[in-house]
Amino acid sequence: MRKIIYILIAVLLVVWAGFKLSSNKKQMEEETAVVAQQNTEISVRVTEVKKQILQDDYLANGNFLPVQQLNLSSERGGQVVRVLVEEGASVKKGQTLAVIKADLYSVELQNAEVAYQTALKDAERFENAFTTGGVTQQQLDQVKLQLQAAKARLDQAKINVGDAQIRATIDGIVNKKFIEPGTVVGPGTPLFEIVNVSTLKLKVNVNENQVAGIQVGDQVDVRASVYPDKKYTGKVTFVAPMADSSLNFPVEVEITNNADNLVRAGMYGTVIFSKAQENQVPVLSVPRNAFVGSVQSNQVFVVKGNQVELTSIVAGRSFGDRVEVIQGLQEGDVVVTSGIINLIDGAQVSIIE
Repeated sequence: MRKIIYILIAVLLVVWAGFKLSSNKKQMEEETAVVAQQNTEISVRVTEVKKQILQDDYLANGNFLPVQQLNLSSERGGQVVRVLVEEGASVKKGQTLAVIKADLYSVELQNAEVAYQTALKDAERFENAFTTGGVTQQQLDQVKLQLQAAKARLDQAKINVGDAQIRATIDGIVNKKFIEPGTVVGPGTPLFEIVNVSTLKLKVNVNENQVAGIQVGDQVDVRASVYPDKKYTGKVTFVAPMADSSLNFPVEVEITNNADNLVRAGMYGTVIFSKAQENQVPVLSVPRNAFVGSVQSNQVFVVKGNQVELTSIVAGRSFGDRVEVIQGLQEGDVVVTSGIINLIDGAQVSIIE
C-alpha cells in the first residue's frame, strides 16, 4: 500500500514539473514576441558605391641584409698579442683591429733590408766600374738581377710584417669576434665578422605580372616591421632577368639607414611597389567588409528603402581594403558595411552614422 502511495506521489511530481515547464515556455515566447515587435529594425552602417581611381599597389616581403659583410681571416700564422676592438665597435677601413706576434717577421725584415742595401751599393759600384771598362756587361747584369731579387725579398718581408697587423678592409660594425689575446692562429683562421648596415638591401620576390613594371633605379617605399610608423625611401638596384624555380623574379632594393642604424640586418621588411596613376581609370568598387562572409561569396546587402536585398555581384581586382565590382551594382547604390551578421534578405534596417 505504501509503495503505491509513493508511485502516485512521483507521478504527480512529474505532471506538475511538466506543467510548470510548459507554462514558463509560453511566457518566454510571449516575451520574445513583444521584444521582436519592439525591435523590428536592425541597425547597420552603409556606404555608397562610387567610381574612383584606386592605387594599384602591391607589397613584397623579405629580410634586410647588410650591403657589405666581411669575414676577416688571418693571412699569417702566429700568436695574437693584442685585440684592439670589441663586438659592437664601429671601425673604419684601414683601422688596426688586432696584432699577431711578429718577432720572426721583424728579424726577416731587418735582414732583407741589409741585403737590399748591400745589393744596391754593389750595383752602384759595378755601374761606375762598367763606365771605365772595369767590368763586363754580363757582370753588371748579374749584379742588377741580384738587386732585383733583394728588393723582392724586402717587399715580401714588409708584407709579412704588415700581415701581422690585422686591419679592417671596410667601414662597419664588429658583429662577431673570434679571438682573444694569446690565441694561436693559422692562415685562414676566422678573426672578425664585420657588417656595414649604413646601407641595407632588401631582397624580395615578385611574379611575372608585377616584374613587368619594375626597373632598376625606381624609387619605392620601404617599411620595417618593427617600426611600422617609419617609412624609408628605397631604390631598386637589381631585377633578375630570369625567374627562379618558383617562377618568381628576385628583386633587390637598397635603403639608407638612419644615423642610429635602427634597422638591423635580419629584420623583416616590406617593399611597396606603386603603379603610375596617369594610365589608370576610375573603377566601381566597394569596401572589402561589405561582402557577406568573404569576397569569394560575391554577395552584398543593398539597401532598398528601409529594407535590404541580398544581391549577387561579380568581384574583380583587390585594391587593399577595397574590391572592384565588375557586375551587379551601379554607381549610387548603397551597401551595408557593418551589422551584416544580423541580416537576412528582406530585413528592415535603420542606418546609423
